[in-house]
This record gives sequence, structure tokens and C-alpha cells, in this order.
Amino acid sequence: MVGRLLARGMVAGILAALLSFVFSKIFGEPQVALAIAFEAAQDAAAGAAPEPELISRGVQASWGLLTAVLMYGAAYGGIFAIVFAFAYQRLATLSPRAMALLLSGVGFLTFVLIPDLKYPPNPPAVGQEETIALRTEMYFAMVGLSIAISMICLLVGRALSNVIGHWNAAVCSIILGIALVAAVQFGLPDFNEVPDNFPAVVLWRFREASIGMQIVLWSVLGLVFGALAEKCLSSANGVARKTL
Repeated sequence: MVGRLLARGMVAGILAALLSFVFSKIFGEPQVALAIAFEAAQDAAAGAAPEPELISRGVQASWGLLTAVLMYGAAYGGIFAIVFAFAYQRLATLSPRAMALLLSGVGFLTFVLIPDLKYPPNPPAVGQEETIALRTEMYFAMVGLSIAISMICLLVGRALSNVIGHWNAAVCSIILGIALVAAVQFGLPDFNEVPDNFPAVVLWRFREASIGMQIVLWSVLGLVFGALAEKCLSSANGVARKTL
């Protein structure tokens, strides 16, 4: 069963990646092009020679982006299916569709929204080369801490549910999560490397497109996988009843 769910998870991930690629092409790529044009203008004004392109911009914006997104979607879909199989065995009170939507929401919150609130994505021309390594380390540290916070809130909620009820336990877990996220974000360093003359609209719309791409990816993954998993589990239960 896990293998069947894994295959369906990868299919759902690839479909979600295709739709997020379309979203990125429509809303994200124009902002990237504007940012690259700004960077080229800044280099020309400073008399600096343009950097040679190892891979053409056309390939980056088409096949390169599509390949990366498909690999990303397939990997996330497979991991999503494994987590679903693990969680569904322990929370069988939820339907497969509800479980898939719950997991997709938690995944988006943990891997995207919380880290991006501290370190939002930046277009080309934003950020200094000297801090690339540190910024990358801090971003992945934020992702790791976000996972830890999610696990802590889950364990606290489960421990409190038998004492104060499911609803009150969920509220307490959410309050605890917000407090921990605020503490972590306050403790990690900030990076203010946006050029003074960089167009604010381009930066804002690029970040909107980035978060929108992730919303499309996670929501489609949850919806499509939930439907596929429900059909798979229903057929498996039907076979099991006939065998009995």
C-alpha cells in the first residue's frame, strides 16, 4: 500500500509542479526579467563588463525552470505520500482527502510561510555576494527550526487534548507556535541588502509570485493526492472485505 501511495504522490507532485510552473511563467518570470534588466543597467552605469552566461536566459526560463520544478514536485510528492501513510495509520478518524489537505497546509506553513516571513525570496540584483553562504545557512536553519516548532506544537497539543479538550488544546498549540516563531525570528540575524534604487513594485510582485507558486504547489498536491489516495484506499478496503 505504501508503494501505491508513493506512486500516486509522485504523480500528484508532478501535476502540482506543472501548474506551479505555469503560474511562475505568468507572474514570476516578468519580475525576474525586470530585475535582470535593472542589474544590467547598474553594471553598465558602473562600467562593469556583463558576466558571461553559462546557461542562456531562454533555457533558464523555460526548460531549466520546468526541469527543476518537476524534480522538486516529484520529490515533494513522494515524501508527502510517505508522511501521509504514516499519519493516516494514526489518525484514521480523518478521511484521506481531509488528511491530505491538513498535511499540505502544515507543509506549506512549515516549509514555506514561516521561513519566508524571516527570509523572503529575493530577485536577481538583490543581495550581496559576500553574504550568500551566511544567508543560505540562516535560511535552512530557519526551516529546521520551523520543523522543530511544528513538532513541539503537535506534541503539546496531543498531551493537552486529554486534559482540556481538542479545541482548547489546538488553540494553546497555535499560541505556543506563534510565540516560538516570534522568538526564533527575533533571535536570528536580519539581512537588509536591497539596493536603495531597486523598484519596490518589482520586489513586492516577485515575492508575491514566489509565495503564490508555493500556494499552487501545496494546494494542488493536497487536493490531487487526497483524491487519488481515497480511491486507492477505498479499493484496497473493498478487496479486503471480499477476502474476509
